Amino acid sequence: MGGALACGLTHTAVCPLDIVKCRRQIDPGMYKGVFDGFSKIKAAEGLKGLYLGWGPTLVGYSLQGMGKFGFYEFFKDVFAGIVGQENAVKYRTIGFAVSSASAEFIADILLCPWEATKVRMQTSLPGTFPTTFGPAFNKLKTEEGTQGLYKGLSPLWARQIPYTVMKFVAFERTVEFFYKNVFTKPKNEYNKATQLSITFASGYIAGILCALVSQPADTMVSKLNNIKSEGSTGDAMKQIYQELGFKGLWRGMGARIIMIGTLTGLQWWIYDTFKTMVGLQTSGGAPAAKK
Repeated sequence: MGGALACGLTHTAVCPLDIVKCRRQIDPGMYKGVFDGFSKIKAAEGLKGLYLGWGPTLVGYSLQGMGKFGFYEFFKDVFAGIVGQENAVKYRTIGFAVSSASAEFIADILLCPWEATKVRMQTSLPGTFPTTFGPAFNKLKTEEGTQGLYKGLSPLWARQIPYTVMKFVAFERTVEFFYKNVFTKPKNEYNKATQLSITFASGYIAGILCALVSQPADTMVSKLNNIKSEGSTGDAMKQIYQELGFKGLWRGMGARIIMIGTLTGLQWWIYDTFKTMVGLQTSGGAPAAKK
C-alpha cells in the first residue's frame, strides 16, 4: 500500500512535466522548454490539458509502485535467506541491486498497458485519439490488441530496471552515508521529521542519477507508444533510432531530471511516512556494527 501511494500520487502530481517531456521527445520543436510548454498547453487546452492522461498514470503507477516496493522488500528477505544474514550485510549493494531489478521486472508488467494508454493520449495529434481514460484504453485495445498494449514492454524494462536499480542502490547507500558521516548518532535517536528529511534528500539525489541512466530508453518508450503498431517491436526501435540518432535519445533531459529528482524524493518520503504510520522504521541506515 505504501508503494502504491508513493508512486501513484507522485507520478500523477508531476503529470504536467511528463506531458511536456513526452511531447518534446516526439517533436523537439514543439516547445522551447518546460515553462514554454506549460504556457502553450494552458493557452490551447486550458488547465485540464496539463493533466491529460492522469487516469492511466494513477492506475498504472499505483500498480507499479505496489509491485516495485512490495517485491523489493520480499526479494531482500529472499537474498538474506539464501546467503545468510552476515553475507547479506557484507554484500548488501549486490542484494539491493538484485532485489530491485527482480521487483521491477514484475512491476513493469503491471504498468505497461497503462503507460501505453497515457503516452498515446498525451502525444497524439488533436482529434486523432480519445483524451479520456476509458475510451482511450478501449480504442488501443480494440484496434491494436495485446501488441499495442505491451509493445513497449521491452524498452520499458530497459528504462525501468536500470532506473530502479539506481533508485534503490543509490538511495540505500546515500542514506547510509548520511547516517555514518553527517548524522552520526544512532538512527533511532533522531526524530521522525529528521529521518524523513534524510529520506527525501537521499531520494532526490538517487532520482537525478535515475534520470541519467534511463533517459535513452525513456525516449524510445515515448516514441514507440506514440506510433501505431506495425511489424515487430525490434523493427520499430531500429526505425526510431535511425530517425533520432544517439543525440535525439536525450531529448527532454532537463525536464526529466527535474521531474524524476522531485518524484523520487517524494516517493521515498511518502513510502517512509506510511511505514512510520504503521509502526515500522524508516528505510536504510548504517549497517549494524560488527561485535
